[in-house]
Amino acid sequence: MGDILLENTLSGRKEPFVPLHDGEVRMYTCGPTVYDSAHIGNFRTFVFQDILRRFLLLRGFKMLHVMNLTDVDDRIIQNAAAAGITIFEYTRKHTQAFLEDMAALNIESPEHLIRATDHIEDMVALIERLAEKSITYSTDGSIYYRIAKFPGYGKLSKIDLTGIQAGARVELDRYEKADARDFALWKAPKPGEHFWQTRIGPGRPGWHIECSAMAMKYLGETIDIHTGGVDLAFPHHENEIAQSEAATGKPFAHFWLHAEHLIVEGEKMSKSLGNFFTLRDLFAKGYKPSTIRFLLASVPYRRQFNFTFDSLQQAASSVERLRNFVYRLQNEKFPDGPNPAMASRIQQAEDDLHHGLEDDLNTAQALAAIFDLVRDVNTAIDRGEFHAGDAPRTLIAMTIFDAIFAVLPDDDAEKLRALGFGAAGAAEVGDAEIETLVAERQAARKRRDFSTADRIRAQLDERGIILEDTKDGGVRWKRK
Repeated sequence: MGDILLENTLSGRKEPFVPLHDGEVRMYTCGPTVYDSAHIGNFRTFVFQDILRRFLLLRGFKMLHVMNLTDVDDRIIQNAAAAGITIFEYTRKHTQAFLEDMAALNIESPEHLIRATDHIEDMVALIERLAEKSITYSTDGSIYYRIAKFPGYGKLSKIDLTGIQAGARVELDRYEKADARDFALWKAPKPGEHFWQTRIGPGRPGWHIECSAMAMKYLGETIDIHTGGVDLAFPHHENEIAQSEAATGKPFAHFWLHAEHLIVEGEKMSKSLGNFFTLRDLFAKGYKPSTIRFLLASVPYRRQFNFTFDSLQQAASSVERLRNFVYRLQNEKFPDGPNPAMASRIQQAEDDLHHGLEDDLNTAQALAAIFDLVRDVNTAIDRGEFHAGDAPRTLIAMTIFDAIFAVLPDDDAEKLRALGFGAAGAAEVGDAEIETLVAERQAARKRRDFSTADRIRAQLDERGIILEDTKDGGVRWKRK
């Protein structure tokens, strides 16, 4: 196994990853702002972060991983006020839904899953440190960060600050690059808004100070890896760097990793276009959690992801192919003894899997290594060249694969029921997926792999599809 290369947004190039503390990775993940249900674009980023975490664990590192839940910001305050409830009541249901969605996609929980509202004192203390260094100024009860005092501002997002008006302020937590200017660390309360009474005055924190304070509290003043979606590079992560490094005089994070945007059927996802989907929207259409996880993991995180329903169908078929392969290894009878040539082939697949992931988490290359192995082993089985002694070694390779991709356990129906959906979601399985499974069953019958054929028939029956074998060796299907 070689070095792990990660593309660092800060430097703009791939760099060998070496943690600051021997054997331990300290990583901070920007979690969701719990003002609404997270959408599939959010989960594209969270699945990437999970792949990274799992790969580092597989390579023997101990993880100290923090994910925040932003449970106070402009939108939360506005929505809670409109609903006539507290921000805590408002965010509770969205937080619970996010945790359930994480579990459905087999996204591992970090060592610390923390809420912004539990760390107000830490944010106040960090603002005080900045004030001591004359980085801040106050206006009408709010406290702002003076970006002109931080010469490195813009080094992450590479924005051009030429022409930025000194002292111009932006009030919103989220804004475009054209609005780069002094930003709020602490916001004075407006009538009817929730606020905290603190020694720097009444109010609530700005979004950006939250992550700086929490990351340094749990991980130290310099961390190994900071992750998030590419949309967070500016202003959020740029402001985190400015706050943290101005306070400490040290680098805030050595590696910045950003997942690219997800688009839907070639267009930007938006509610107005009718192509905005949460996980639950897809579950209701009959798609499985494992299918969605596989698809979100299949495109390397630095590439833009075009989410299509055709690709979801293909992902469903890919997961079934992998599960049927493992089932075949576990249940079919093979000739005694090992085949030395197979041991070499299996090791090559494992090496290729690692090489792909070492190259900035190239999940497409890693998946190709495993599907090539599946193809070659199935061919060897059909030719009688795969022996009983080869099966345990192949299963180990599949276990290593699933330590990263986490799609092999057939527990989708259980997960969906826990979320209030039927075994296959609330909608019927699509025709294209049925045809694919029927074709896989026919191929299994042709090679006399009757255990896999029976398993596929049972899967379709559970999903309301009846198969009828015809006299000419074909098959018809119908819905119950």
